[in-house]
Order: sequence, then C-alpha cells, then structure tokens
Amino acid sequence: KDLLALVLRETLLTSSQQELSGLRTTERNPERISIVHGDIAVLNDSLKNADPCTAKGCKWPKSGKYVYVPYIISSAYSQEQRNIILGGMESFHLSTCIRFVPWNSDDCSYIYFESKDGCWSFVGRQDNGQYLSLQKNGCLYHGTVQHEILHALGFHHEQCRSDRDKYVCINKKNIEPGQFARNFKKEQTNNLGTPYDFYSIMHYGKYDFSINGQPTIFARADPYFDWGHAKHMSSNDINRINKLYECCK
Repeated sequence: KDLLALVLRETLLTSSQQELSGLRTTERNPERISIVHGDIAVLNDSLKNADPCTAKGCKWPKSGKYVYVPYIISSAYSQEQRNIILGGMESFHLSTCIRFVPWNSDDCSYIYFESKDGCWSFVGRQDNGQYLSLQKNGCLYHGTVQHEILHALGFHHEQCRSDRDKYVCINKKNIEPGQFARNFKKEQTNNLGTPYDFYSIMHYGKYDFSINGQPTIFARADPYFDWGHAKHMSSNDINRINKLYECCK
C-alpha cells in the first residue's frame, strides 16, 4: 500500500519538472565533487574538513512526528528501476519516522536520484539539493539503495566508527595503493550508544579494496569471521535512525 502511494505521488512529477528542478542542486559541476570512503561525495573545497557531517544542520528537519525528505527521481530511470528506488525508500517508512515525499518548488533541500558514475551519496543534508547516484548498471539493488540513503541521512560506514579499533584491525599491506586514506580513515562519529555491527548494511566487506585477494579488515575477536554480505538494513541500522532522529518522541 505504501509503495503504491509512493509510486502514485511520484508520477505526479512530470519529466520536465524533474529535470529542471535538478538544475537547482549546488553540485551540478562534477569537477567540484570528490569521492572518499568508496561512495561518499564531498565538495573539493571541503576536503580539508574530513567529516562533512559534523557541521550543524546535517540532519533533515523533523516536523511533528515525522522527518520529511523531499526527493526527485531522474526520468532516465525505467519504471522498474524507479520502483526499486521507491521500494528502498518505503522500507524506511515501515520502521522509522523518515518519510520521503516528492519534491515541490518550495523545498530548498532534497535528494536527487540520478544514474551517474557509480553508487554514491553525500553524508547528511546539503543546502540547495544533493545528488544521490545509483548507476543503472550495478547499483539498483534494495540494499544498495538503503546504504546510499543512510549516507544521505547522516550515517558513515560502520568500519569508520570512532571506536572501530576495539573491534576490527585494518591491514594496510593488503589495501590497494592510495586507498587507505580515502576508504579506511576513522571518523569522529556519533555512535548513539549502539554496538559495533558487522551485519550493518553500512559495513565494508572483509576483502574490499584488496590488492592481493587477502582480507583488508579483520575482526579482532575472530580473524576468520566473515561478514559484508548484508542485503538489507540490520536492526542496529534501524535503531540508529530512530535514535538520531528521535523517532520515538
């Protein structure tokens, strides 16, 4: 029912409205964007500030019981592809107070789903609209949509948590040259009192960015433990959304 409602509301946006409103994003120039941590977009002039979501105002505002996040889906997607994105958004409706609503001309901040090069997102709310890239070939999976949306809601990768060294060991010698600083750097995260979660949809796989087929991340408690195969948000992922956005209040 909720997915059908999203589809019906979303189709009210004409293609011309979608494309024209996309021009309002402040990140239209690809030369201004760099990708760090594998799939996190940052503007080049903010690269010196490693964590773009420590700034005040990166959360989406709450209105009453819900957090409304306006969105636009590029008309370049087919209806089947669009439904995958809508299904990903609907999963947040089922378990959190996040509500995705079609963009209108009064919305200054919004997410623009577009098929660019790869799967990536900014972390947290950006002023004047923001891209969330889901390339048509390779990114349109339920878990990937959830992962990138979680970035847009303000969440980092699990293995970049400020307390990660208690739980994992990063093996630099197995990492592709130049990738440690860009993809394995710790962030000053707000962990919201939740435990480290190997099953989070936000956790890298054990062999990601490996140069030699050997693990780049080890679990300290068990070096042979395997993870990184999540297909959807974990209960911890959902709990963190509800805590960050005070969904129970």
